[in-house]
Amino acid sequence: MWCEATQSWCTGVPVDSGGRPDSDGEYLELSPVEAATWGNYYALGDSYSSGDGAHDYHPETAVSGGCWRSANAYPELVAAAHDFAGQLSFLACSGQRGHAMLDTVGEDGAQLSWEAPHTSLVTIGIGGNDLGFSTVLKTCMVRVPLLDSGACTGQEDDIFNRMEKFEKTFEELIARVRERAPDARVLVVGYPRLFPEEPTGSYYTLTASSQAWLNETVQEFNGQLEEAVRVQDSAIVEADMVGSVEFVDVYHALDGHEIGAEDPWVNGVLLRDLATGVTLDRSTFHPDADGHRAVGELVVDQIETGPDRPLYATRDVVAGATPEVLASETA
Repeated sequence: MWCEATQSWCTGVPVDSGGRPDSDGEYLELSPVEAATWGNYYALGDSYSSGDGAHDYHPETAVSGGCWRSANAYPELVAAAHDFAGQLSFLACSGQRGHAMLDTVGEDGAQLSWEAPHTSLVTIGIGGNDLGFSTVLKTCMVRVPLLDSGACTGQEDDIFNRMEKFEKTFEELIARVRERAPDARVLVVGYPRLFPEEPTGSYYTLTASSQAWLNETVQEFNGQLEEAVRVQDSAIVEADMVGSVEFVDVYHALDGHEIGAEDPWVNGVLLRDLATGVTLDRSTFHPDADGHRAVGELVVDQIETGPDRPLYATRDVVAGATPEVLASETA
């Protein structure tokens, strides 16, 4: 049993003689699916979570400077995969930065403006804009001179400095989410690899070496997120708290369908012809509907499999998740 093996959870969760949570105790041990679906679902994050690039946008979000939330985005697919007791609050927004989420806590329309203790699942994909991924990609593509591949990899120090700074931002973000939904499973969704695992040729002005470096950068950031998640979840266990923080590795989600493939699941270069000149569309290098389906399948797999430990929720909180209460806590 978990208590017998670790001796860390026992003090917080009353157990019977068999080492199982006491049926009359304060906490419920739930299956992974039960732990994710007894309440509401909040979907947070940036354009890779909002579905920018996947089309079929919710009309009110498909405006200049809007969030570009797609009906094909993985949060919509996750919400449809299981019978949630509550509803989806889809707040992920194109262009969102983690530090901006913290700066706008409690403000109307902000991603952290809610208080919803009867939330059973939160997904969050964040950090790409904090690292300046879009600027990095543009710099790699628009080089002067054109064949100067060093203009791409020369950004490495700046990126790693931003990654280091994001560590604290991420820690604070998870703390804020857990304040709002302490019994929830919080699934942190990483970023997919956009280019072939072993690039062999150029894509527009992106050389094979630049593509490989961009892949490595995404993988490095995912590794940072995964380790931060491990630390966060270990702290939950050690403190005998409910809920969880889990990482969803989607690095290989587009495997065989990357940019330049015969059947890509990610948008390549998309151009906008503006009065001021031609520029890259914001959906460039974002997963399309098929890409979100692939990411969504991995998120659902994590929901169904769960972490390598039991999952608990507060008995009274789960019992209080009535339809009326759940409806009142949606955004």
